[in-house]
Amino acid sequence: MLKLNIQNETARLRAVILGIANSNGGVPEVKDCYDPKSIQHVLSGTYPFEEDMIREIDGVAEIFKKYNIKVYRPDVIENYNQIFSRDIAFVIEDKFIQANILPDREREYKAIYNVISQIDSDKIIVLPEECHVEGGDVMPWNNYIFVGTYSGKDYADFITARTNTHAIEAIKKLFPNKIVKSFELRKSNTNPKENALHLDCCFQPLGKDKAILHKNGFLVEEEYEWLVDFFGKKNIFEITKQEMYDMNSNVFSIAEDIVISEKNFLRLNTWLREQGFTVEEVQYAEIAKQEGLLRCSTLPLIRD
Repeated sequence: MLKLNIQNETARLRAVILGIANSNGGVPEVKDCYDPKSIQHVLSGTYPFEEDMIREIDGVAEIFKKYNIKVYRPDVIENYNQIFSRDIAFVIEDKFIQANILPDREREYKAIYNVISQIDSDKIIVLPEECHVEGGDVMPWNNYIFVGTYSGKDYADFITARTNTHAIEAIKKLFPNKIVKSFELRKSNTNPKENALHLDCCFQPLGKDKAILHKNGFLVEEEYEWLVDFFGKKNIFEITKQEMYDMNSNVFSIAEDIVISEKNFLRLNTWLREQGFTVEEVQYAEIAKQEGLLRCSTLPLIRD
C-alpha cells in the first residue's frame, strides 16, 4: 500500500502522478474550453500540438528520474486531455481527496485507478456534492492549508471559479488541527491577464520561507498583504501581469532547495539561483497555453 505523506509544498519529493499528453484530442472547440487562455489560443490558431506537449512533459519525467522519484502516469483515454493531474485530486497529510471537478472530467479520475487501488480506502476522501474544489487551489503549508476561492454571488457564471466556500468548510472539518486560510481570487472568463484560475496562478511557496506572488490575482488587498507579512517582503518574488499570464508562479518544488521551472522565466530563475536554489529548467511554454504549468500537471503523493 502507498503510505501517503504531504505536509507542505517543498519537502523532498518521493512519489508523484505526472499528467500525460498522449492522445490529447486535438484542438478543442471554444465552447469546450475551461479557461480564457485556451480560448485565446484556439481563436488565434496557436493552440499547442500534441507532439510538443508530449516532449515537454517527458522533459519533466526525465528530471524526476534523475532524482529517483517514483512517477505514476494515468492510463491513456483516447482523444482526451489528461495533462493537469492536480485538478482531479490532491493529498494533505495521509489523505487522498478526490476533487469534485467538472462532470466531464470524471474519466480522468478513473484513469489513475492504478494509484488509487494502492491507497487504504479509509484514506480516500470524497467530499459532499456541493463542495467544488480543485488541487490548484489547495496548498498545504505545515500548520496551514492555503485555499483559493471565489465567493461572489455570480460564482456559477464563471467557468474559472473552481473552489467554493462549501469546500473550504469541508477541509476545515477534515483537518481540525490545521489553520485553513482562504483567499478570494480575481476571475475572468474572457481576459487571461485578469484571471487567477487557481491559487497557484498567483502564489507559490518556495523553500522554507519564500514565495512567488502576484498582487492583482487577489481580489482582497488585505489577504494579499497577509501573505506578504507571513513570508516577509524580502522573501517574496513579485511577478508582473505578463509573468502571471506566462505562469511564473506555477513552478514545482522537488525539495526545499530544488525547483523545476520553465526555461523562459529568466527573471524568476535568476532570483531563485541568487536565493540558493538549484533550478532545473524545462520547456513548458506550449502546455502553458492552456493556463496551467508545472504544479498543475503534477500530483505529489509522498514527500519526506
